[in-house]
Amino acid sequence: MKPNSLDYEQQLKQLKKENRILTKKLQRSQERQIQLEETNQKKESLLKRVILDLEESRDVAEQRTIKLSEALAQLKTTQEQLIESEKMAALGNLVAGVAHEINTPVGNSVTAASTLAEETTSFTTSVMAGQLKRSTLNNYLDLATEASEIILSNLQRAGELIQSFKQVAVDRTSLERRTFGLKSYLSEILVTLEPQLKKTPHQVSVTGDETIHINSYPGAFAQIVTNLITNSIAHGYPTNQSGVIQLDIRHESQQIVIQYQDDGCGIESQYLNNIFEPFFTTNRDGGGSGLGMHIVYNLVTQKLKGTIKVTSQVNLGTIFTIVLPLSDF
Repeated sequence: MKPNSLDYEQQLKQLKKENRILTKKLQRSQERQIQLEETNQKKESLLKRVILDLEESRDVAEQRTIKLSEALAQLKTTQEQLIESEKMAALGNLVAGVAHEINTPVGNSVTAASTLAEETTSFTTSVMAGQLKRSTLNNYLDLATEASEIILSNLQRAGELIQSFKQVAVDRTSLERRTFGLKSYLSEILVTLEPQLKKTPHQVSVTGDETIHINSYPGAFAQIVTNLITNSIAHGYPTNQSGVIQLDIRHESQQIVIQYQDDGCGIESQYLNNIFEPFFTTNRDGGGSGLGMHIVYNLVTQKLKGTIKVTSQVNLGTIFTIVLPLSDF
């Protein structure tokens, strides 16, 4: 019996020991569970706070996006208004220049007609008085012939200016499609720019294929050529320096290539990538708006569905190459 009792006591001690161990493990497990629950509660609370913060941030972002969209729309509207103002300003300069240019042939015609009227009155008086001499008749006929030639040539010149101005001005304001000879139309544009070009020592010419006829937007071409020439005159040449500006047109594969070239001072390389950006100008102090070349870029790429590239070397000039898909014409 004693050995059995001893064994029992030992087993009992062992069991108590194991029970204490298990109890401690259970306590630690319960503590860890409590800590885990607290941690989960903290994480859940933190997650809720993060979600709330994200929702608030999302609301703020949405409000800012709305405000930015409104600001962008307003900016685009303002930009479009400025571009239209720039176009109208160019048209206004064209009107003023052509009006001034027309004054010369019209004035010459008025002077010749006035002289002819005075001589006719004097001649009539001599006839009515019976004092007409052969020399008087010959002088009158010579003057009448000369005055008629002066009046006719000057009125023809005025008519040509008015016709060119009328067509180009209408094209600029309407921007409608029609069929026209490209080279002859570019020459007409130069006629309307003569009043401005006469104030400069520059020579401007159009060369290339005279057979190219297209159905497109002549007003876009008028605006493009005007802006390119104006840009060259304003930025390409120092005061009183003469220059040569050339427009060349040609067929190339299934494309029409228009190459505009001046021999001015060129564009520095760091500016070449910015030249078509809105409001970019190197002549802000000189009144440059920075919209001229941006208008050219938009007309070429959007209205005419083409491309425009610029290459330039300082002191050697600048070349603008416009490529238009022939399929659009």
